[in-house]
Amino acid sequence: MLRSPRLIRVTLSLLAPGIRCRRPSLSVQPLFFRSHTQSWTDGRLLWASCPAKRPLLPSPQHQAVVPCSDLASRKYTLIYAFPAIRVLRALSRLKLAQTGITGVLLPTVYYFYLQGQASFSLLSYTTGIAAFAAIMLYVISHYIRRVVGMMYLDHTHTTLKVAHLSFWGHRRDMYMPVSDVLTLGDTGDSRAEVILRLKRYSCSDTLYFSTRLGRVLDKNGFEKVFGSLS
Repeated sequence: MLRSPRLIRVTLSLLAPGIRCRRPSLSVQPLFFRSHTQSWTDGRLLWASCPAKRPLLPSPQHQAVVPCSDLASRKYTLIYAFPAIRVLRALSRLKLAQTGITGVLLPTVYYFYLQGQASFSLLSYTTGIAAFAAIMLYVISHYIRRVVGMMYLDHTHTTLKVAHLSFWGHRRDMYMPVSDVLTLGDTGDSRAEVILRLKRYSCSDTLYFSTRLGRVLDKNGFEKVFGSLS
């Protein structure tokens, strides 16, 4: 059984009067005063912190979301699905194609303009389209990447697998401890809202999902992560 920091300080002061016991740093305190689960991921030691009233600051020693082959090999059950993620995937790739086409045409138009074979209005029009396509690609990709397509729960009910889109429109899987995920009550979202937030204690990043537009396929498993839906 671990002794309290005050008792340890008094004991060390009696053994070595000339040495003061320093208070453990913030990166060490959670190892003594919080419950953690330990696992190896890609050669790095992962400490998955249990939920606390105040969120812990992320650090290289405390990573709540780490994709790894060990977690990917577990057996998962699909608890949530968003069918419209396919439409968002097609939209993301369409914007990539449009931006690529305008990026290829723009140097050509500039070349013909310098050769006197293209008007300034055509150059301005092409440049405007290319700039607009690049801005829209960034904006659309920024929000599409935050939409949750599917969520899975492992058989031990300790790891949540979240699938969403990358910048290029490919599927990307994230793995996070269930204890690191805020419930719907903790996020402050009403269960009747169309868009809900997926937030974590260890990270400020926010993902979005919808129980009205999407489908909860395993209600018991979903409530183990996000709390009651009623």
